[in-house]
Amino acid sequence: MENAYTSPILSTFSAINQALFKLSKEDAERNGLTVPQLKALYRVASKPGQGLVELADALKLTNSTVSGIVDRLVKNGLFTREQLADDRRSVTINLTQAGEQKLHDIVSGGSRLVDKLSEIERLPEEELEALFSLHSKILEILTANPPTGGMDE
Repeated sequence: MENAYTSPILSTFSAINQALFKLSKEDAERNGLTVPQLKALYRVASKPGQGLVELADALKLTNSTVSGIVDRLVKNGLFTREQLADDRRSVTINLTQAGEQKLHDIVSGGSRLVDKLSEIERLPEEELEALFSLHSKILEILTANPPTGGMDE
């Protein structure tokens, strides 16, 4: 009897997730980083000036975990953490020149993840549109709230 954990749907998503993590880990380790640090570099590069809460939300990690990641990247000279003048509790995070150079080196130095994603992006446009459409539908199903069990059902 098939169950959720033997489902081919779950198996293929798990295999894709593992392959992406493996490629990310190779890139991170080759550049003296952890995968969460690498993801934080990419995220802050694409959206400079964000706060810790926004970064944590984007990375799907807790605020305290992201605070530790940012602390280590600041210590390594790759991020700056700047307090806002009007709200000393709020900070913004930005790449330093060294952080920008590190990201440039990662991408230009033969990132297998970037190469593989570029290869996927070269699939026919119709296939990519179908892929994104299916991903959206699957995500909608997986994140929909369950019925409340009220009398209106």
